Amino acid sequence: MKLVMVLMLAALPLYCYAGLGCQLMGDLVSKTADEAVSIEEYVAFVSEFINTDTEREAVVNFKQCFLNQDNKTLENFLALEDIITDSLYCAPF
Repeated sequence: MKLVMVLMLAALPLYCYAGLGCQLMGDLVSKTADEAVSIEEYVAFVSEFINTDTEREAVVNFKQCFLNQDNKTLENFLALEDIITDSLYCAPF
């Protein structure tokens, strides 16, 4: 499960880097950390990127992982995302 999470977090910034939409990346991060977004809503949001049942199961597990976290952990996750995107290395993008 940790490998799936690492792969998703590594692949999505590359999608943004390719110029295909950083707004999508921001929306995805927000929906990932938002406890009010259900698993079904989350799967519907990323459905265009899901091709197999295995990928769908990975997305469900990924969202469930974030639903299992406490509020402090989710706040730290969002703070880390802000730090990364506001960093010197991400400034050109």
